[in-house]
Amino acid sequence: MTDSTRKRLIGCALEVLAHEGVDAVTLRRVARDAGISHGAPLRHFPNRTALLTAVASAGYVELDRRLRAVPPGQLTAACESFVDFARGGPALFELMFRPDMVPLGTAVFEQFRRFVPGPELKAASLWAALRGLALRPDASAVLAVTLDAYVR
Repeated sequence: MTDSTRKRLIGCALEVLAHEGVDAVTLRRVARDAGISHGAPLRHFPNRTALLTAVASAGYVELDRRLRAVPPGQLTAACESFVDFARGGPALFELMFRPDMVPLGTAVFEQFRRFVPGPELKAASLWAALRGLALRPDASAVLAVTLDAYVR
């Protein structure tokens, strides 16, 4: 199987995740949706955890892409981009920020950190705040208050 099959499997897993949640993402289900035999994904992913890790990694790649599109010095825009990403795919966002997946986002955090003046702890605190507020129904209002506290 080729790299394109691996990408197709990740794409199918992203679709299942978005529509049915993380519990529905299994190697067998993704193989069926990709139109390949149920054992074929094992050539790319030794187990479900490896598949979920690849899916979370794809999410971090997209979040990184979005943050790189924000001009330097635009903290509010970077935070809004983060929240928009989370709200556009809440199941993916929740998967990405599970404790076992968080280390995959280290490079993305470093990308975010360039927007936050001051010590790394300040950036880490804001990153954690964004993770907590992103999926709230009132995320925009909470983000405004949060940013006010960080920018003062």
